[in-house]
Amino acid sequence: MKEKNRKTDVENITDEELVSRIVQVNDPHLFAALYDRYSRTVYNKCLSFTKSKEEAQDLTHDIFVVLFAKLRTFKGRSRFSTWLYSFVYNFCVNYMQRNLNKRRQVFVATEDFADEREEVNDNEILGLREEKLAQVLQEINPDDKMILLMKYQDDFSIKDITEALEIGESAAKMRLNRAKHRLLELYNKMN
Repeated sequence: MKEKNRKTDVENITDEELVSRIVQVNDPHLFAALYDRYSRTVYNKCLSFTKSKEEAQDLTHDIFVVLFAKLRTFKGRSRFSTWLYSFVYNFCVNYMQRNLNKRRQVFVATEDFADEREEVNDNEILGLREEKLAQVLQEINPDDKMILLMKYQDDFSIKDITEALEIGESAAKMRLNRAKHRLLELYNKMN
């Protein structure tokens, strides 16, 4: 009966309260509740980076192992889910960068002062053919991929992006615009 009450109790608390309890008592059962809440989301995010179910499963496992040790760094300045998404994105970007350096050449788009270019309209990005876009996203720089997925796959607002990446609003807008330009450049170069 005590176990059932504990489970019900955990289901009714916020993420932030759950993280606080995990940090206080270092209880693996509480961490399992956090895992249950977010494992599918983390897996799907990993899958969007790797396109391999096995790699996504491995990454998800690795993320939660590291997350258990890193929960103490959550300061509550944003929602836990925003902090976790940032953590997952950074983990996946680092993983992809390591693997891209090992497996293939990375397409390097010229800078051409992308921040001075005209802003790319979202409709241009949303109108791209899905198959070709998926191929481009496999080739694009992981940092660009990260911010594009935040914006278009996860519907992050500029405010959400600034919180997740811990950068200013103008820097978020500039990075997003650069990533859009690079995406369109690569998209247009593909046959």
